[in-house]
Amino acid sequence: MTGRVLSGIELPDPVWFKSSYSASENECVEVANLRGLIAVRDSKNPRGPVLAFPAAAFAAFVEGVRRVGR
Repeated sequence: MTGRVLSGIELPDPVWFKSSYSASENECVEVANLRGLIAVRDSKNPRGPVLAFPAAAFAAFVEGVRRVGR
């Protein structure tokens, strides 16, 4: 899966989500949907760099993780 780092640009007020398993901890990643891209950031550094992946590539990654977890 290839992605790119988004830095120095304004993001369109993304709504960030993280796993409910993390509760109130900040030891995880957060994801946001950006019109065809999925943005990923470190919850400990919300103003830090953001990685962006095509939505289809990220969906394939998530499906692969699900398969391994079974």
